[in-house]
Amino acid sequence: MKFGVIDVGSNSVRLMISEGTTTLNKFVQTTRLAEGMNEDEILKTVAIERTVAAVSFFCDKAKSLGVDKLFCFATAAVRKAKNGKVFVEKVKETCGVDVDVISGETEAKIGYMGALDGKDGAIVDVGGASTEIIVVKGGVQVYSKSLNIGAVVTTDICGQDYSASKTFIEDKIEEYGIVPNSAFYAIGGTATTMVSIALGLEPYDPKKVHGYKLEKSQLSRLCDMLFSMSVEERKQIRGLQKDRAKVIANGANILLLAMEKVGADYFIVSESDNLEGYLKLKTEKI
Repeated sequence: MKFGVIDVGSNSVRLMISEGTTTLNKFVQTTRLAEGMNEDEILKTVAIERTVAAVSFFCDKAKSLGVDKLFCFATAAVRKAKNGKVFVEKVKETCGVDVDVISGETEAKIGYMGALDGKDGAIVDVGGASTEIIVVKGGVQVYSKSLNIGAVVTTDICGQDYSASKTFIEDKIEEYGIVPNSAFYAIGGTATTMVSIALGLEPYDPKKVHGYKLEKSQLSRLCDMLFSMSVEERKQIRGLQKDRAKVIANGANILLLAMEKVGADYFIVSESDNLEGYLKLKTEKI
């Protein structure tokens, strides 16, 4: 049986094609659904339209690739928005697909399920409008917290100002409190993009990204480089998708300061993430 899973994130929409235990393909479109919603918690019409268009495109693509069962879930932007229901209804009307708006706790859980598949460890997932940390020891979840801070939200508030970004992020991540020590893994577009930039990947190669050890010193240098450049200059960086140029510096800063917060010298970056985790969650119930 062939499955499709669409992840409606706050910065991008992704599609995974899977045979259950084997991921066949992943596709992504950057739509910045959370852009401009920080002050009033309202999804902007233009952001809704471009995101619904991406979901519709991926629904058609899944069908063309012979998918038997299609799932769709949404994360922080939709669950936070006062008009999140409008987006869900628009997707249903346009694509005939039900959108499962998941909680921050579920988002953390499926990230862990996708990356570690029951093994002990910790996950940091920097998204567009939220960042999750979950820690599992001895097969038991000992810590999980989702904060409303992400690459798109931080960019909306701080622009490209490094000092403002650092102050804002440091203040927010204090809410994590004490995070248990563990082996830390990073998932999500920010983490994989930092590896892609570090390796100068064109085209993107998930096999080279998966399992990459992203050192704190390396991430710090990349973060400094990104903030020293204009958005237009970043678009010329090898390994960086042009659509991510506006938000990547703040995303990198969140990842770096999260690394400092949890006391890690490095993160292992995983290509397997909440797409795989969501499929596991749903197929366990079928």
